[in-house]
Amino acid sequence: MSENRIAGLRRIARLAGVAGAATVAIGLLSTGAANADTFVPLPDGQKAGPDVTISRTGEHALISPSLAANGAGRVVWVSGNAIADVAVTPEGEAGPNNGAANAPGTNNSSTHGVSALSTGYIVGCQVSIADDAISAGVSGGITLDGGNIGGSIGLNLGPGDVKFVSIDSKDITKPGVYSVEYQDAEMEIQGCAGYAQARAYTVVEIIGDHYSKTTLYGAPFSIG
Repeated sequence: MSENRIAGLRRIARLAGVAGAATVAIGLLSTGAANADTFVPLPDGQKAGPDVTISRTGEHALISPSLAANGAGRVVWVSGNAIADVAVTPEGEAGPNNGAANAPGTNNSSTHGVSALSTGYIVGCQVSIADDAISAGVSGGITLDGGNIGGSIGLNLGPGDVKFVSIDSKDITKPGVYSVEYQDAEMEIQGCAGYAQARAYTVVEIIGDHYSKTTLYGAPFSIG
């Protein structure tokens, strides 16, 4: 074999090696992009009710694929600040119990012994989390691990399932401004092979002779 032919073959092999390395590099970059976290900024909101104004500020979510890597799981970290500006002191001992068969209240706010601000998230699998889908509320929601704002919760959701996840609550004992601020509260969703959605809710329940309940919902967002 001539020296020129040998040199030509070496050159082809070298070029093929470079091309192969480039292909591997592109594949690794694509894998990284598929597994990247997604940051979702969410709009502020406000709602006025009887003697109370509820606001939500600084809300955002960070979405990641689940470490289980099974295609039916994902993880979301949520942050925000829920604020209630209460104008009057509640009067009377307690308001009506609006749960079924003397059960606690709905929309995950089971106060009735004291007025309260409570906030959390509604999470659904293959269902649109619109106002008409959640207006009836759900009794006995899920609370983050230990009630810790920085805690985590695992959710098993099938198609059409909707669950309420309580982040935290604060008693309202007199007029004033009350807030619940949370940072990177973690929710892990498993079992949902279709699309999943979530949205924040904040409830202020005022007990007493003039019972009222005001709810502010956040913007729905996709969890993938």
